[in-house]
Amino acid sequence: MIQVGDIREWRTHDVVDPDGHKIGTLEAIYVGTGTDAPSMATVQIGLPTRHRLVFVPLDGATVGPGYLKASYAKALVRDCPAIGTDDILPADDEAAIFEHHGLAYTPGAGGERRLARP
Repeated sequence: MIQVGDIREWRTHDVVDPDGHKIGTLEAIYVGTGTDAPSMATVQIGLPTRHRLVFVPLDGATVGPGYLKASYAKALVRDCPAIGTDDILPADDEAAIFEHHGLAYTPGAGGERRLARP
C-alpha cells in the first residue's frame, strides 16, 4: 500500500493511466476519514490558463520513476467532476466523485465526509 508520507513526495510528478498516457500532475492526496489511508488524489489538468483539479482513486495505484500510475483510464479521470485549483471539495460533491468512478459511497454514521486532506 502507498503510504501518505511517501506519496506526498510525488507532488508535481506526472500521473499516468494504465496504458502510460499522461493524465496530469499530482496536486494533493485525500485520505479516507475512516482509515486515514490514502484514498484519492487530485490531478491538475487543463490548459495553462484554465487549470482544474480532478479526482482519481488510489486503489491499485503504483509508483514508477517520476510518475504515479493510476488504475483508471485517462478519459474517465478527465471527465470526473472537477474543482478549481484554489477550491476545496464541498461535502455535497463527494458522492458524485465516487459514483463517477463506479465506487460505492456511504457517508459516516453521523453524515461525516469520506475524504479529508491531511
